[in-house]
Amino acid sequence: MNDNNKGLLAACGAFTIWGLLPLYWKSVSNAIPIEIICHRITWSTVVTLLLLLMWRKAGPLLLVLKDKKIILRFILSSLLLSINWLIYIWAVNSNYIVETSLGYYINPLINVLLGVFFLHERLRKVQWLAIFFAFLGVCYLTFGYGHFPLIAIILAITFGLYGLLRKTASLPSLEGLCLETAILFLPALGVLIYLASQGQSDFIHQNINGRLLLAGAGIVTSLPLLLFGYAAQRIPLSTLGVVQYLGPSLQLIIGIFVYNEAFPRAQMIGFMLVWCGLLVYVTEGFLVRKMRKKML
Repeated sequence: MNDNNKGLLAACGAFTIWGLLPLYWKSVSNAIPIEIICHRITWSTVVTLLLLLMWRKAGPLLLVLKDKKIILRFILSSLLLSINWLIYIWAVNSNYIVETSLGYYINPLINVLLGVFFLHERLRKVQWLAIFFAFLGVCYLTFGYGHFPLIAIILAITFGLYGLLRKTASLPSLEGLCLETAILFLPALGVLIYLASQGQSDFIHQNINGRLLLAGAGIVTSLPLLLFGYAAQRIPLSTLGVVQYLGPSLQLIIGIFVYNEAFPRAQMIGFMLVWCGLLVYVTEGFLVRKMRKKML
């Protein structure tokens, strides 16, 4: 198997895990969202640190600790990531899986807008059309369906801003995740200790399987990032951009068919407008890259 195929398999693996995460968070839904996210932060720090030590990649992380500007950037990115995780876990366990999927459908188009406003990137006319379709979708969900997709918008914006900060960061994904979770490690551990002292810790009251699932949050957080990082080095970004829609598609399927969340016609129309925008965006990007290759 060549590197391209290995990269494609890794990408599919990463986005499949991300798409199936609602099943995982539902399995630990006896715990309150703040406890789940604190376990996710705590055990992710442990897992990523062990991997860095095992692979002897802790050097770049130690060098970064001397740069205050980079540390400040990672403090901001860790806060955005924790907000995104908290909203996502709360939404999944409150039966808003369908709406969370919309957030990750919208996210690529939010990324494009952030590139315009913060990185001074220029959009082609067709790209503006794609964003307009997404805007129409949100408007239809707000006025036609009668429900502003607040959860979806918060997830898309927080993850978009997080991606913007990480885009200009000087650390690879694993080292970056280790630093981000390490920044929040002590506060997260403090919350877990407080919940335990108040008798409100689900971890203490759970059997061994429940405890392993909460601790396993570190693995289900780190594994897809490792696969994604492996894939990003071996397949074109255009391919990676298409494969990423596997994640929200699986979330949507799980929300509708596993947990029987409502998906009425009015909501479907809003989603279809967003999907039209994504189709325009992906197709236009593919054609532009194809034309540029011909010109070389």
